[in-house]
Amino acid sequence: MKFLLQNLKVSINDKIYLKDPESSALGKRIIENSIIMINQMGFENFTFKKLGKKIGSNESSIYRYFENKHKLLLYLTSWYWGWLEYQLVFSTNSISNTKQKLKKAIEIITRTVEEDSSFSHINEVLLSKIVVNENSKSYLTKQVDKENKEGYFSIYKRLVARITDMIIDVNHKYKHPSSLASTIIEGALHQHFLKDHFSSLTDCNEENSPTKYFTELVFNSLNNTING
Repeated sequence: MKFLLQNLKVSINDKIYLKDPESSALGKRIIENSIIMINQMGFENFTFKKLGKKIGSNESSIYRYFENKHKLLLYLTSWYWGWLEYQLVFSTNSISNTKQKLKKAIEIITRTVEEDSSFSHINEVLLSKIVVNENSKSYLTKQVDKENKEGYFSIYKRLVARITDMIIDVNHKYKHPSSLASTIIEGALHQHFLKDHFSSLTDCNEENSPTKYFTELVFNSLNNTING
């Protein structure tokens, strides 16, 4: 899979950015360092002025790529979901058994992320932490309906749809496949957040991973419907 991913370019909705950051060395530095800085200081404290100082460029040069930091966060989260989608497709494409395919998909969505050497300017480990901590800020806004109509969340919705189809393939009688699919994705973020910050509110830890929890949750739900 690493060989296949070497030439991968995650396609982001071009309405999110003013200039494609993948098109220049400066754009890649903006992405690379924004990930580092947002992970370190949080999205609220992050500014383009601070980023410009970090990369040795004028603040105005960053605005040539992104209208504001909200659009930058949308870009980062969209990239993450696109990267995760490629991981899911490559890892499950050759699996014919529907249950094993769904189990593999749950593993990919819920596991702790490891760095992917295919993208030198993007640290996927740090980006995954940003998604865990900051993802909801990309859509909990007054503009969410407008941005949704413009396709800003298309990659995320496509990922949910892929898992939904896998759930239906396992049990076509299950009445809530989309709800279960989105619960896996959002629930995994929440359980990783609780594991890191509110450990008394979750049973997930280093030994009892979110992957184990969601695998059990999903297949218990699907098996109960089959047996019922």
